[in-house]
Amino acid sequence: MKFMKLGSKPDTFQDQGKGVRYVSSELATDVTIIIGEVKFYLHKFPLLSKSNRLQRLVSKANEEDSGEMQLVDFPGGPKAFEICAKFCYGMTVTLNPYNVVAARCAAEYLEMTEDADRGNLIFKIEVFLNSSVFRSWKDSIIVLQTTKSLLPWSEDLKVVGRCIDSIASKTSMDPSTITWSYTYNRKVAVSDRITEVGVKFPVNLESVPKDWWAEDICELEIDLYKRVMIAVKAKGRMDGNVIGEALRTYAMRWLPDSIEALVSEAHSRRNKSLLETIICLLPSDKGVTCSCGFLLKLLKVAILVGADDSSREDLIRSISLKLDEASVNDLLIPSRSPQTTVYDVELVKCLVDRFMARERSRDKNISAKSTNDFVLGHGSWLKVGKLVDGYLTEIARDPNVSLSSFIELLQSVPDSARPIHDALYGAIDIYLQEHSSLTKAEKKHLCGLMDVRKLTMDASMHAAQNERLPLRTVVQVLFFEQIRAAAGVQALNNRNSNALDSTRKTEEYWQKTLPEKHNVSKPSSVMKVKDENPQKNMKLVKKGSKNRSSGAQLLPSRSRRIFDKLFVVGKVSGNVENRSSETSGSSHSPTSMIIKGEIKSSGSSSRNRRHSIS
Repeated sequence: MKFMKLGSKPDTFQDQGKGVRYVSSELATDVTIIIGEVKFYLHKFPLLSKSNRLQRLVSKANEEDSGEMQLVDFPGGPKAFEICAKFCYGMTVTLNPYNVVAARCAAEYLEMTEDADRGNLIFKIEVFLNSSVFRSWKDSIIVLQTTKSLLPWSEDLKVVGRCIDSIASKTSMDPSTITWSYTYNRKVAVSDRITEVGVKFPVNLESVPKDWWAEDICELEIDLYKRVMIAVKAKGRMDGNVIGEALRTYAMRWLPDSIEALVSEAHSRRNKSLLETIICLLPSDKGVTCSCGFLLKLLKVAILVGADDSSREDLIRSISLKLDEASVNDLLIPSRSPQTTVYDVELVKCLVDRFMARERSRDKNISAKSTNDFVLGHGSWLKVGKLVDGYLTEIARDPNVSLSSFIELLQSVPDSARPIHDALYGAIDIYLQEHSSLTKAEKKHLCGLMDVRKLTMDASMHAAQNERLPLRTVVQVLFFEQIRAAAGVQALNNRNSNALDSTRKTEEYWQKTLPEKHNVSKPSSVMKVKDENPQKNMKLVKKGSKNRSSGAQLLPSRSRRIFDKLFVVGKVSGNVENRSSETSGSSHSPTSMIIKGEIKSSGSSSRNRRHSIS
């Protein structure tokens, strides 16, 4: 912090209650100046020699035969006038960042210019501002804060503008040259360390971060902060990520954490103005340089404080550009009346739809990109698919979430965004549990959106025992698990067969390459391998055929009973074509495929027999 002392005389002012008297034995005071409730008993000559305005006021007072002059709306109040009066008397005046603006405005009011006296107060204050204050990062911020109470004088004298320009210029400097950030300097440790043995070792100071200035200017009120940030962006030398981080820091500093404080009548208007200002200051590239989590938090606050539609639309557009970076917690945006759900499901669906529309528009030009770009581009699809499934799991517990809203959000991401349906199955299961009033047809429709072929083994085992699922879904799970088991056995047989063929070819090769005199019978060890493999293969095939014919080897007792009931032909009489509504309606129904296979293998005696699965 810089100081400036003006004058040299030892004379002083004494505070006498509400009056301030200049103490001097040479002359009696002959003029009284009133500033607010404070009276100054002074001498005319020192004042008139340096103030053009006081010259006019004293002349007018003499004509009216009055010894008192009241200065109305004096900028800076009594303390600022005291500085000017001391300067007129030639006394020592100490200027600092906290009082220099008030002194400058008071000197302007009193017209203490070079016309009245050479080297007057205005000139000296301007020298102090330009040579000291505006060159200091800390002092520029302090001075800018003091200008708030001195409007419009500080604005007209361009003190505000010069402070803002000074701050904006310093933010864009190379961080490696920064030595005067007072917040940063408080965080940095001393430049050396004393060990236990008393030897000093130098410690490398941490490099100054690019956003070193963000915390410092958070002390500014929102109107001044806005002007500083506009000036920073106008310089064109600040990275958008740094600007986004600065805005996040300011929002965390001033926006309350609790919902009650955000919407309270005492602060709602202030919070709304603050939020709308932060939104308008977002980087010009529609917020891409800000984190998606920060943008979603702003959107939550915007909904709570009732921000204008344009601000909310700007946030929604920015969030939709990078929705793949969001988390499920970020999307848990509370709903507002007249919505009855806990969270704003429609808003999340809007975000997902915009993101997917943008991704699909990018795919139109995918041929001009490399294969790697294509893969990377669709990585965002997978992230959003996982995000939506996690969000569905959260809202599934809300009894007010309608089936149509749940399904619309479920279908908002393409099938390629869900390579595995475990999370989707979990969300559907929770929804069925919390919405027990769903009809049979509604459950069937909801579960039909899940592809049981994309369930892992654990999820399939859970689904096979889940009594909340429609019977048709359970049948599909059992069927595809049998196909998967059969495919695994077949693959194992193929590997064994390939190994046997390889062994046989190796034996033939070595037999051909042996000399004629050594062409004797094969070693018993080789013969043993050749003889034993077919037996093992027969065992494996027999085991595989058992797995294909029933689910006993893979499924728990309940699922085995269902499977036996469904697929053991001939236990219940009837016609195959008469199926219940639970297993009909699809040309590739697993039930019809299995029954058809059983009839074909069971002979003519079982063709006229059936069982019902309704």
